[in-house]
Amino acid sequence: MVRGSRAVLSSVQAGLDKALSDFLICPFSKHPLRLCKETQSLINDELGVSYPIVDGIPCLLPKDGKLLKDKDASKSCDSVSSSREST
Repeated sequence: MVRGSRAVLSSVQAGLDKALSDFLICPFSKHPLRLCKETQSLINDELGVSYPIVDGIPCLLPKDGKLLKDKDASKSCDSVSSSREST
């Protein structure tokens, strides 16, 4: 049962990546979040905060956010950027 639900979640997550990135924002700054597939987290580049994705569910509570040590390192992550980012 667990294996089946994980398989469904992983296939659903692939389709939701773009949809989620269109409307998820940082609870602190209200700026768009960037998906990092490498670390399975949503990243706010402005503040240098990373929010984990656990079992396909983004944890956007302020207590779950982790400060990134190096803001430049966060940008090197293989990611899918939000469509709402300013150009």
